[in-house]
Amino acid sequence: MLKIRLQRKGRRNRPFYRIVVAEKARAVQGRFLEIVGHYDPIKKDLVLKTERIEYFVSNGAQPSQTVARLAIKQG
Repeated sequence: MLKIRLQRKGRRNRPFYRIVVAEKARAVQGRFLEIVGHYDPIKKDLVLKTERIEYFVSNGAQPSQTVARLAIKQG
């Protein structure tokens, strides 16, 4: 099953998240299929490729609760 989830990047006390599509069984820092956005919680910067997210969701991918909340927040 595919999941759309956050993958933490950045450095200590300066997080930055990639929003990726990956197999549920894979490690959070492991391999992924595609990067569909990024989120910087310090700058409050959110970029989503909504077309690609809709494509993966229509093919059975499930967003994590956090990604779903961010998508609703963006609109």
